[in-house]
Amino acid sequence: MQESFLAYVWQFQYFDKQQLAATSGESLQVIVPGRRNTDSGADFAEASLLIDGVRWFGAVELHLRTSDWLRHAHEQDRAYDQVVLHVVWQHDLPPADARIHRGDGTPIPVLALQGRVDPLLVEKFHLLQANPSDIACAPQWAQVRPVTALSMLDKSLIRRLERKAGEITGLLALNKGDWEETAYQALAKNFGFKVNSEAFLRLAQALPFKILRKYADNLLATEALLLGQAGWLEASFADQYLRALQVEHRFLAHKYELIPAQLKIHEWKLLRMRPANFPTVRLAQFAALIHQCKNLFAPFMASEDFAQLGQLLAVDQSNYWQHHYLPDQPSPTTVAGLGQSSIENIVINTIVPLLVAYSMQKDEPKYMERAMHFLEQLPAETNNITKKWRILGLPIRHASDSQAVIELFNQFCTPKRCLDCNIGASLVRPG
Repeated sequence: MQESFLAYVWQFQYFDKQQLAATSGESLQVIVPGRRNTDSGADFAEASLLIDGVRWFGAVELHLRTSDWLRHAHEQDRAYDQVVLHVVWQHDLPPADARIHRGDGTPIPVLALQGRVDPLLVEKFHLLQANPSDIACAPQWAQVRPVTALSMLDKSLIRRLERKAGEITGLLALNKGDWEETAYQALAKNFGFKVNSEAFLRLAQALPFKILRKYADNLLATEALLLGQAGWLEASFADQYLRALQVEHRFLAHKYELIPAQLKIHEWKLLRMRPANFPTVRLAQFAALIHQCKNLFAPFMASEDFAQLGQLLAVDQSNYWQHHYLPDQPSPTTVAGLGQSSIENIVINTIVPLLVAYSMQKDEPKYMERAMHFLEQLPAETNNITKKWRILGLPIRHASDSQAVIELFNQFCTPKRCLDCNIGASLVRPG
């Protein structure tokens, strides 16, 4: 048994209410089960109950066993002083301890649901949870109504957009409301393409955009700042271009006191990575984009379709990095610039969250609409997660669909939160 199942049963009142009574004998009647609370404190807020004919308003806490209240020391936590009912699956305290207590010593009735829930409901839940598949409901997918799946995809997409927008607003707070600096840091993180994303973010935070932008007209200086602060210009080089970058970085790093914030080369990952994704190449491409755009946030916000963004982001790195993957190591083939799939990735993972965050911060719906428009213009991503859903026959038409199923898989399927998912809940629901 899991608390998620108990919460599901309580939320939808899927239990026998005939002669409902607390373990200490009080009669119970549920008027309003309450609102699910995902923050700290009791599991359900704003509940309304009749306890021995007296109307009570407050919170409801759920546990698998009554003793969990004591184990979690809730009687010492003022956040639980508003609890008016303790709902458990199993009452495991002796008869003399039929109730538990608040911090001030006042008793709280306990309702035990074991024996009041249809065994078939319990069996359906266990069947879902016991499935070893990555997507627990896969064997029962034929029973899922299309409208249920679509509603969950909508919920997952909004959840993903809000979560990613939350990451943007977190950066915005650190940057004291500076949208330009925030756009720069978010874009830098994206240029790390997962493997080096955190190193890219640390680099951007250590090299303020206000400094980098001063030299945006000079590609050599822009490259020198980025590659130098990233730690890639510390060796002795044979190539004249690298020595020029090195000299430029030393001058600018001394001028702006950047040396203490410089990253080390070991912070960058190259293992099992295609050379086109090496951080040196991505840094050179990032430098080329800064050189081309100079400002980031305003053009991102002003673009109204993907074609505009595509033109903005389509850059080729400098000549040296078109023929080298690493310093002083020539490439046998020409190193391509930022490709179409990388541009689409940047739009999905940086520009769309920026638009959503800005829309939420400024209460400007048009930016949310634009973000959705971009996702519907972009082709669906193809990866191991989207392939799993396609096998089930779920239509994944464009990026908004692929983003939705990625969120659904990562946030609901992988942690087995089936009852928080419309799909899983529909398969367990009685009747």
